[in-house]
Amino acid sequence: MPHVPAFASRRDFLRLAGNGFGAVALSALAAEEARGADALRSPEPDPLAPKKPHFEPRAKAVIFLFMEGGPSHVDLFDPKPELTRRHGQPLPASFGKVLTPMGTGGNNLLASKRTFARYGQSGLDFSDWVPHTARHADDWAVLRACWADGLNHVGSVCQMNTGSVLAGRPSLGSWAVYGLGSENRNLPGFVVLTDGGEPLGGPRNWGTGYMPATYQGTFFRGGPNPVLNLNTPAAVGAARQRDKLALIGELNDLHRRDRPGDTQLDARQAAYELAFRMQATAPEAVDLSGESAKTKDAYGLNDKATAEFGHRCLLARRLVERGVRFVQVYCGAGSAWDAHSDLEGNHTRLCGRADRPTAALLQDLKDRGLLDSTLVIWGGEFGRTPMSEATTGRDHNPYGFTTLLAGGGVRGGAVHGTTDEFGLRGVDGRVHVHDLHATVLHLLGLDHEKLTYRHNGRDDRLTDVSGTVVREILA
Repeated sequence: MPHVPAFASRRDFLRLAGNGFGAVALSALAAEEARGADALRSPEPDPLAPKKPHFEPRAKAVIFLFMEGGPSHVDLFDPKPELTRRHGQPLPASFGKVLTPMGTGGNNLLASKRTFARYGQSGLDFSDWVPHTARHADDWAVLRACWADGLNHVGSVCQMNTGSVLAGRPSLGSWAVYGLGSENRNLPGFVVLTDGGEPLGGPRNWGTGYMPATYQGTFFRGGPNPVLNLNTPAAVGAARQRDKLALIGELNDLHRRDRPGDTQLDARQAAYELAFRMQATAPEAVDLSGESAKTKDAYGLNDKATAEFGHRCLLARRLVERGVRFVQVYCGAGSAWDAHSDLEGNHTRLCGRADRPTAALLQDLKDRGLLDSTLVIWGGEFGRTPMSEATTGRDHNPYGFTTLLAGGGVRGGAVHGTTDEFGLRGVDGRVHVHDLHATVLHLLGLDHEKLTYRHNGRDDRLTDVSGTVVREILA
């Protein structure tokens, strides 16, 4: 019978075990090295091991460049000459009542001040706010009639990430990892990178909801130590690590005897083991010192305006290059794109931050032969109204907005869907968030109707009971 010391409380156990969960993970790997692979034994197969897709995938990985706050499609990708001609006039009565958070339904139309041009052989429209992104016109597929269910940021960001405006459901990245596993056992399958702020709604946007926590996104911070508690505590030696591992293994075995199929315990053990393996792998993956000066300059690392987002875009390339399945890169976390006033100043600043690194990411992936197997998404949770707010801004618009996709089986240069003459609502080729998610899963080789998880007696799925693959943009 194994010896198990008596503890007054769980808090005492954690305190005596020492140095937090990062040290627990570290001790696991030390014991593995000391006693062989049998020291790390999971009762179930590795949940992150690669799995077979439903059919041949076009993409192996996804990089989602998330512009939080709602970029204005009518000022970026969807030019509306009629909006310019009718500047200052009220929205025609034929459009009916328009529900917006700030009540701009009765405000006058606001012309875009941007200059649009057509780029590439495909002749796609881009404004002068995104000249670098525009040079990749023939790589992008443009969904011009996207629509969503939420009016406000928290619910809309949640829906774009999880398929629902309500919290508690698994995120898109979690579904991808659940369905396909990870190609690198030493790094997370799903990584989240923000620009210092936290997206509205916080971790629920990369959480697993009712799924095991194993599939949740791992939040990487900026700086040289993106994951906390990975460094070896100076006071912890090999003998102490082995002893802690042995004790934890005994306690876990005792717990599991009466609780077969405890997924939470399995997830914790898998997380400890992954965290330990990351100690050797993560520092190298996030170290940009080996990148060429040319590459760093392309991403804008030498320019204060682009350095931060460029750093994370370059890091995203390095992660998918090493087998990470899903990387979400936020630009403007905390809804910075939310231009209720001073649209010109707001979008000039944020496009200046995002444009050059976005183009560099596409070119870098292409140069390395990775774009064909990496799906890149550019967009926010909704667009903005053609009517003005506070005379210089635009309100939220979930009725018709633009999302861009490139690589990973997408037909570059394609345009799908149209909005009305002012860019308020999608009128044909409409793509709901569920349709977008179904398309992303399809490109990964997953049938969104077959990728299910049993919850509350129901085979639940990312797209709920709807969703249609947008085949018109597939290569």
